[in-house]
Amino acid sequence: MNRFQGCLREGEQEEKGQLEVIRETRRQLKEHKRLYLATRRLLLLGGNESGRSTIFKQAKILAGKALDGKREQATAVHNIRSNLKADIETVVATVKHLSPDAGLDHPEIQLSLDYIVSASAQRDFSFPPEFYEHARALWEDAGVRDCCERARLCGLMDCSGYFLDRIDVIKQPDYEPSHQDLLHCRVHTPGVFETKFQVDQVSFHLFYPEGLNYSSQVWAEYVDHLSAIVFVVDSSSYDLNFSGTNKLQEALNSFRSVCCTCPSSLCVLLFLNKQDLLAEKVLAGESKIEDHFPEFAHYTPQDATPEPGEDPRVTRAKYFIRDKFLSISRACGSEGCRCSAHFTCAVDAENLRRVFSQCANLV
Repeated sequence: MNRFQGCLREGEQEEKGQLEVIRETRRQLKEHKRLYLATRRLLLLGGNESGRSTIFKQAKILAGKALDGKREQATAVHNIRSNLKADIETVVATVKHLSPDAGLDHPEIQLSLDYIVSASAQRDFSFPPEFYEHARALWEDAGVRDCCERARLCGLMDCSGYFLDRIDVIKQPDYEPSHQDLLHCRVHTPGVFETKFQVDQVSFHLFYPEGLNYSSQVWAEYVDHLSAIVFVVDSSSYDLNFSGTNKLQEALNSFRSVCCTCPSSLCVLLFLNKQDLLAEKVLAGESKIEDHFPEFAHYTPQDATPEPGEDPRVTRAKYFIRDKFLSISRACGSEGCRCSAHFTCAVDAENLRRVFSQCANLV
């Protein structure tokens, strides 16, 4: 009898243990479902050089994943130095393109020009000390700087000069990239990347297709699980051309495709990026928006809210570009998706944090 009672107690304890496992499994599944439903899942779309990769890197920094380990840091250092080399090669190409109108302050700088041209043909470049010296000599030449500034403001050159201003830092053997260095670094690796981060206790899961065509065939498989699509635009590209097409017009065409093919249940978050560069171009007055979009000459914003201290010319320009995109989302009619526009500067961490906080209430 005692043996029977012992077996009975063992059976009850085993059954109790199984019930506890079932309850814990149900609790975990319920918590997983709660977290899943509370997470905003975003797909990051937009054209090349729109700032998508910078926004993704900002998201990784928000997640505390700027660089993982020494190997990733060494890769970042190499990529940044390669960006520096590409930038100085762009400078040399610009000088040669505008020659003889672009004079050099120091004739001996021709030696540095020839060195960079020679280095550009080398596939496995080792970044010797003389490379940095020649690059700095070129970048410090007033004639070269003036040439590049005119070319950039006229839309003939897409190079911010960020790494060229940091040559003496980047050349150091123990150089460690800063957050801003990582944000400005351009690396194109095809694939779909993702990261998770939080802003104001709201969880986000960001998907980033890099080097892929962002037509519906590419992102359709994500739609059922998405909260919103983030479409990034280079607002300063109104005077740049891509394969014979104005880059801003190309972005408008792509945006139309996204708005007219995504489900009405989705929200499109329009990130009008590079506001700092747009303001710089507008205030410089070298390249006028109306020369590329004639309708701007008669445009008056209806609901503009300027930033504190913002020049009225900048306000008018950025709202004109915003309204160009919003008119497309409205033209898609009831079949189109909701659209919310935001002015962004991807290299400004506080700006992006604020924008993501606003987006949390929209999706």
